[in-house]
Amino acid sequence: METTTLTGETVNTAYERGLARLIHHEIDHLDGLLYTARMRTGVDPISVEEYRQTGRAWVYEGA
Repeated sequence: METTTLTGETVNTAYERGLARLIHHEIDHLDGLLYTARMRTGVDPISVEEYRQTGRAWVYEGA
């Protein structure tokens, strides 16, 4: 990710796994997108109640 500091310096930072996912999610909000806009065709979202307490960690491809 490329950002600019308050002094005008450009900084590049690489994020991985959960933090990368969180940052991407928040940038989507800044762009007016909801996560459903990125879901694969034919996949339906599950409710928060259904997701909570599943005990499953996020799955990362290639991990």
